[in-house]
Amino acid sequence: MKRWALVVAGLYFFMLAALTLPVIAVAFFPKFTWNEAGGVYSSWPYWLWLLVMAASQFALLAVPVRVASRRPLTRGSLWPTLLAGGLMMGGLIAGGTLSIYEFIVRDQGKGDWIVWPATGLGAMSWLIWLLVFFRLSKSASPTDLVTRQCRALLKGSILELLIAVPTHIVARSRDYCCAGFMTFIGLTMGISVMLFCFGPAVFFLYAERWNRLHPKPLGRATG
Repeated sequence: MKRWALVVAGLYFFMLAALTLPVIAVAFFPKFTWNEAGGVYSSWPYWLWLLVMAASQFALLAVPVRVASRRPLTRGSLWPTLLAGGLMMGGLIAGGTLSIYEFIVRDQGKGDWIVWPATGLGAMSWLIWLLVFFRLSKSASPTDLVTRQCRALLKGSILELLIAVPTHIVARSRDYCCAGFMTFIGLTMGISVMLFCFGPAVFFLYAERWNRLHPKPLGRATG
């Protein structure tokens, strides 16, 4: 089952990488250039972001892996899932903060300082949502916990996109050299987390298909 979790996390990684150029093209059209967009793939922060997102996807699958494998679930085995869920919520808050800031301030060239407050707000939100999910884990079954986490993240990503998309459209209408980079970060986080929520469902589809194709042999009858 860990192998299938790695497959799902790998698919998520390659999906984000494959969507990079199309999303950049749509977000920055008509100021889009292939040279600048291609330069993203040579940037180490970009690959760090992809690795963090893929690792978080795998951590979210820690509980589904144990459930599908029928292995006992301890309190400690829930922590990767709780941390991953909190981190995604923090990313949504940070992305939404940057989008709102660029919408209000207009001149993103003078807004480099906002990155640190937005990061700090995202970190604080991570801790708050980690506490929320931890308290939820005490009253909900492990499977129900993952379901509720994904439901909350999906709602959060939709809400964040409702902020990032309009603010990015406004930023594109301004005379910016790069058509609203902070709102683009908001778009990226919203789309990434929305796709992130489907990981457990995809994993269970893989596991169910595998179990049908490779049924466990029945024990010999005795008597």
